Amino acid sequence: MRDTLPLLPSDGETIAELRELYRAAESRAARLRLLSVSARELAEANSLTLDEVIERCAQRLAFFVGCRSAVVLQVEAQASNENAIPITAAGDDCKAIAWLVVDGLSGIDAIPDEEDRDAFRMELDQLGLTIDRITKDRERGELLSKLQEREQTLGMLLDQIFTAQEEERRRVSHELHDGVAQTATALVRILESPAVVAGQVDGGVNPAEVARSLVAELRRVIAGLRPTLLDDLGLISALQALAENLAAEGYSVTQEFSQGDQRLAPVVETAIFRVAQEAVANIRKHAGGPCNVTLVARLDTDPLLLMIEDEGVGPSDETKITGMLSGNSVGIEVMKERMASIGGSLDWGAGDESGVFVKASFPAQF
Repeated sequence: MRDTLPLLPSDGETIAELRELYRAAESRAARLRLLSVSARELAEANSLTLDEVIERCAQRLAFFVGCRSAVVLQVEAQASNENAIPITAAGDDCKAIAWLVVDGLSGIDAIPDEEDRDAFRMELDQLGLTIDRITKDRERGELLSKLQEREQTLGMLLDQIFTAQEEERRRVSHELHDGVAQTATALVRILESPAVVAGQVDGGVNPAEVARSLVAELRRVIAGLRPTLLDDLGLISALQALAENLAAEGYSVTQEFSQGDQRLAPVVETAIFRVAQEAVANIRKHAGGPCNVTLVARLDTDPLLLMIEDEGVGPSDETKITGMLSGNSVGIEVMKERMASIGGSLDWGAGDESGVFVKASFPAQF
């Protein structure tokens, strides 16, 4: 009995199978080429080349699924396009960080071949990883730049504050030497004079009057360092004293003060008073002489407000540029730092017609 030979496929069947295998191999090669080329370009992408690389990868994806073009949109720009395909970052939340719009493709499910859909998704994952990586690099770079700028500013302020401290010490030293020390020396000489030692009046000079003058000098110096009114009666009283001192020098001062039921924290009162003190000192330096000045303090609102405005000659054009825009004025920068330390902010500038305004605001709940 002869063995039965297996039936061989016909030539037509063989050619069809070979063609199918060829097409399948060609499709796999196309998928591998898509993913490998994109992976290499995306791995080499940086902050400067990201947009260009993403555009090429998106166009390559469009050609892969037989479409003409594609574009990658930012998150906020996709709302009007219902065919946008999300590009997500790595993580569990699957949050879209960009959107892909392929001309003529309504979505991934519209791709007929399952393996093509998988390759499409893998390409989207690569895009998402790269966009996320470079976005974070950009954020870190911006943060580092801001920190470096902040360090430079703080370093400059620290140097200027040390200089200001030395100038303040020199001022106090001169006041003590020229005023207090001389008055004290005069009092000692009067008390040591023979007439006083003998219990007689020396030429009508009254030691008690000299002593009172000495006390007044000491109080004036102490008030320059820190007014006792601020500790004893609070911020409004200290601000009123600033206003009265200006008025005594010939300035026309308008006061608008209001306060809440409770005093502010000592650190807040000190910061606000120092800002007011610096603003008043700037008026004396730059207003060009006595003029109209308005002091406003609203301590019963939220946010709380301090406003000091003069109608003097105002800042020079150079000060407007270097002071306002570059922050080179140590007085202004120190005031801003004081406000920032209590969670507030400070703004200043030239008035509408003349003079300068300083406006400080800070949260009531501090």
